[in-house]
Amino acid sequence: MENINNEFRNRFLIPAENGKEKIYFLGNSLGLQPKTTEGYVKQVLKTWSDLGVEGFFEGENPWMDYHQELAEMMAPIVGAYPEEIAIMNALTVNLHLMMESFYRPEGRRHKIICEAGAFPSDQYLLESQVKRWRYAPEDAIVEVFPEEGKDTINEDDILAAIDASKDELAMVLWGGVNYYTGQVFDIGKITKAAHEAGAVAGFDLAHAAGNIELKLHEWEVDFACWCNYKYLNAGPGAVASAFIHKKFHQQPMHRMAGWWGYRKDRRFLMQKGFVPGPSAEGWHVSTPPIMLYACLKAALEIFSEAGMENLRKKGKAMSNHLLGMLEKIQEKTGGEIFRILTPREESKRGCQISLLFNNSGRLVFDHIMSEGIFADWREPNVIRVAPVPLYNTFEEIDQFARVLENTLDKIKTA
Repeated sequence: MENINNEFRNRFLIPAENGKEKIYFLGNSLGLQPKTTEGYVKQVLKTWSDLGVEGFFEGENPWMDYHQELAEMMAPIVGAYPEEIAIMNALTVNLHLMMESFYRPEGRRHKIICEAGAFPSDQYLLESQVKRWRYAPEDAIVEVFPEEGKDTINEDDILAAIDASKDELAMVLWGGVNYYTGQVFDIGKITKAAHEAGAVAGFDLAHAAGNIELKLHEWEVDFACWCNYKYLNAGPGAVASAFIHKKFHQQPMHRMAGWWGYRKDRRFLMQKGFVPGPSAEGWHVSTPPIMLYACLKAALEIFSEAGMENLRKKGKAMSNHLLGMLEKIQEKTGGEIFRILTPREESKRGCQISLLFNNSGRLVFDHIMSEGIFADWREPNVIRVAPVPLYNTFEEIDQFARVLENTLDKIKTA
């Protein structure tokens, strides 16, 4: 873990003011920029200037094959085969594309189970998809809520909801990690329950990819989508990714077709009649954004060197350390100012810890930011912090804890 503390941190550009590096605990929102990103983008620009369109076929890194290199680096991060990975579009666009293939209501089977309080984009996605099939959202979308007085969802309630709706259930679409509380869900168990109910299992992994251990192929997840700009550090508005289990690659499935998803060996024949590529690439639609691919390449190379197993080991240690510091502060303040939303169980949390404050939350957040610590504010009164293993340190966690404790002391004596 020492190497990850130093060697890999030095591979990133850390925000600084007056020559002093700030503490960046916002990898769950937008990861930091690798130092190699600029060079890879410039390489694409140079190829473009030197070769024009021939850059797709010539040069150091022909653009036609760029996707394969990225898929090979992404696969071990999410527990998949490279051919199960499509690097394309943006997260919600990819979810819509997956819904086109996997949400095919028939007879009584039309309902979708999701988590209550899912990220708004997912809520809008589901609403528009069921309306497209002329179902009322309040009937077709089944939300699973936390028990009364609880902050997180009991996984037994998820399984019970699946069982209760099994005769009408078409799909379970769930988040790997809840964006608000930081709760990690058992994707394998949810997938198994969905399949036993005769339904499809899909996942939004925006807060999971690059954060927690994933075994998408082994768990037989049908599809999953994620953005690459959070824990994966590919930059604002980065190109996103999708996973489609290989068992579907040869099946005749409905999809929103485009020429980049056409069989690669026949793509430039420009023939009528869509023939999808025999992998997840068959779900591609448009020509890929090569400069965004370059940004992702810079980030994935670092993940490949560090190893997801090593990163997860350090991530758990950092999360445990942060949680322990917060519990001490909470005990000292009598638990009156904030409570911890994120589950205490190690298997049910990743890097993010969410704190729910009383009415002083905004004051605490503003003071933390003024001390050079990047955290995240979520209405109505939540501060999220996410030390990540690639570029954050245990010393930064200690410093954050001191700043938070001093701030709370000032509030109590004010």
